[in-house]
Amino acid sequence: MASPFTLHRQSSQCAARRGEVTTSHGVFQTPVFMPVGTQATVKGMTPADLKNIGAEIILGNTYHLYIRPGCELIKEFGGLHNFMAWDRPILTDSGGFQIFSLRELARISEEGAAFKSHLDGSALFLSPEDAVEVQETLGSDIMMCLDTCIPYPADLNEARQATDLTARWAKRCRAAHHRDKGQLLFGIVQGGMHKELRAQATEQLLEIGFDGYAMGGLSVGEPKDLMLDITEYTAALMPRDYPVYLMGVGTPADLVEGVWRGVDMFDCVMPTRNARNGMLFTSTGKVVIKNARYQRDQRPVDENCTCYTCRNFSRAYLRHLYMAHEILAATLNTIHNLHYYAGLMAGIRKALEEDRYEEFRREFYTKNQ
Repeated sequence: MASPFTLHRQSSQCAARRGEVTTSHGVFQTPVFMPVGTQATVKGMTPADLKNIGAEIILGNTYHLYIRPGCELIKEFGGLHNFMAWDRPILTDSGGFQIFSLRELARISEEGAAFKSHLDGSALFLSPEDAVEVQETLGSDIMMCLDTCIPYPADLNEARQATDLTARWAKRCRAAHHRDKGQLLFGIVQGGMHKELRAQATEQLLEIGFDGYAMGGLSVGEPKDLMLDITEYTAALMPRDYPVYLMGVGTPADLVEGVWRGVDMFDCVMPTRNARNGMLFTSTGKVVIKNARYQRDQRPVDENCTCYTCRNFSRAYLRHLYMAHEILAATLNTIHNLHYYAGLMAGIRKALEEDRYEEFRREFYTKNQ
């Protein structure tokens, strides 16, 4: 099948590359960080705010939207784009990670995942075919196969059983996918921390054939060096003419290192969640805005930042809002953090265009000691 990925520049220094992905709601540039809009909203942000910080694609979640407000209601609005007034690409996660996170409420079988709603405890079921149908109803541009996320640590036998089940589910997802709707479908490589299983899972997905390939089951409690090792190993196995997506990762350093290893797409709740908790990313490290040292600080959060928050407000004001539990604190902090992430990815893309990613990576660590 034709790939939606177009390669513009391959680094001569590492596996990093500069490209773009074409979807039914437009093109987005890679490497890219996707803000997480779990429940049809990126918390604290309007669609206009997202466009102002340069977001080209956002993420929604099948599990949460399936439970509330329900895909049938969203269907009445013509899909998720119309429902949330976002006219750029959307990727929807299949819900596999959420079911993993709520595994005390779930039972995994060959047929699918039986689970209880975290809202009211009602019994629900999601099969691979259901996951595709829900995402097709939502109308997302990129859909993810339903997968079984493997906890850390997991022995070889446990990981093998889950990896094999994910492959069988992927085959069912692919069969259920109506390609005439113009939606892309990505397969998810599992395998835990076992390289032989990651290789097996990649081979299984390539035999089925997808529009892109994701790495799941990372950043689930394993040491950072192990996460990066598995990422590098797995990314090298993936076809270079298709987009490569590292799910649920991560910190700014994770993005820099993931790109170095050949990853094109990232998502994580970290910039939005940390913003609501008063932790801000800057070009010289983290700022915890509740600290008393900022009570009378007239400087912006980051003097090198051009976001709306930094152009208009002081650290002292942001600290006041946070300490007073004002809603505006979450909005202004989120604008800044997502602007920082967008700027980081723009810098990465520029460095790749100029084939100086090794220098960019070195400068990043010099500034963020």
